Amino acid sequence: MAGKTQFGSRIGLIAATVGSAVGLGNVWRFPAEAQANGGAAFLLIYIVCVVLLGIPVMLAEFSLGRGTGRDAMGAFKKLAPRKKWWVTGLIAILASYLILSFYLVVAGWTLEYLWQSLTGALYTTPLSAGNEALETSFRSRMAEYISGSWEPLLATYAIIAINILVLLKGVEKGIEKFSNILMPALFVLLVFFCIAALSLPKASEGLAYFFNPDFSKITPTTVINALGQAFFSLSLGMGILITYSAYYPKKTNLVGTAFTVSSLDLVVALLMGMIIFPAVMTFGLDGESLEGATLVFVTLPEIFASMPLTRLWSTLFFLLLLVAALTSTISLAEVSTAFVSRQFSFSRKKSTLIVMLPLIALSSLCSLSQGVLSHIKILGQNIFDFLDNLATNLMLPTAAILSCIFLGWIIPKSFMKKQLTNNGKTNNRAANYVILIIKYMAPLLIGVILAAKFLE
Repeated sequence: MAGKTQFGSRIGLIAATVGSAVGLGNVWRFPAEAQANGGAAFLLIYIVCVVLLGIPVMLAEFSLGRGTGRDAMGAFKKLAPRKKWWVTGLIAILASYLILSFYLVVAGWTLEYLWQSLTGALYTTPLSAGNEALETSFRSRMAEYISGSWEPLLATYAIIAINILVLLKGVEKGIEKFSNILMPALFVLLVFFCIAALSLPKASEGLAYFFNPDFSKITPTTVINALGQAFFSLSLGMGILITYSAYYPKKTNLVGTAFTVSSLDLVVALLMGMIIFPAVMTFGLDGESLEGATLVFVTLPEIFASMPLTRLWSTLFFLLLLVAALTSTISLAEVSTAFVSRQFSFSRKKSTLIVMLPLIALSSLCSLSQGVLSHIKILGQNIFDFLDNLATNLMLPTAAILSCIFLGWIIPKSFMKKQLTNNGKTNNRAANYVILIIKYMAPLLIGVILAAKFLE
């Protein structure tokens, strides 16, 4: 499969890879982390983490995928056929599948809010009621919707159906074509919102809050959070980058691709900060939490309700969010689809259905755990939160640290160097630096993240 299937163009592979990285984490996690950790102080640490660790680990995964032409587990099997390092790839595949199960649910929420924005049903409380009444209304609406039985399930199933349609068309005609349309649309929407946000009355105060570093808020936890944000936003440890890079042509410049992808991912985070903070300052919401679903489904609708053309702004925003969610879910689904196809020699259609159909049940459990199944607890957490913590806080860093040990210590150093220099055709000085990071620094820092999560 991967040996014969390739992205059709450099623009296509960049669009698909950026789409795998840019997701809900950029939209709602980054502003929350910046708000809680000193604004630009967190931003600076995040950038350092991306450059020193994120890009090298990305290049490690690129090397595994492009160098072997296999899925996330098959890459380890090919390089170490008589050893059990393939478990590393299996952990990444399982992690991506678990993340997909609840990511589909959140994407469904986004689809529903897009529909409610289009119809105007989201904005029934009059602006004259005041900010407190608006906030209460949106909080109640969010709680009522996500804890519902049928509405969120139907939206989730619609997202699953979209994923199946794209995946059935394959890599070039499905994933690449879809990404070529959606990623430019996402950036256009972001720029459009950024221009609008910068025209708001208190835009300068919002930018000052975002770009002026408050180093007094920097703690060891801040650094750990920045490392975690870098890994999550770049889709490291999920098997996505190994899977996608298996579709890269042999002449692809991996170093250049990694810098392009990480730069565009950073641009999205910056643009979101430049959108969110001017808006919350202008409308007097700077004291509210910008964390998670609260930002997207409560705070931002409050802002839109206070703006002219409320339904237009709200519709465009939730369209942007839906685009980010879809590119991420498709990338996550492709990890398991590629694995099933190669490991069992199944057709694209059969592999897609084997991967996606069980998600109807698993995602339903995640959705219902917000409401009628909320009484079911696993280690004190509902099903949704348990899978989230298991996959993102344990399985992803474990897969990442094992991958670095594998490339740095188990297989010959020449493998990664050949991939990074295209068999010596490009004299890239970054190769030695990347190998050094992967061998020594990456396992140590990822280990710190993993230990910190256990000690929380």
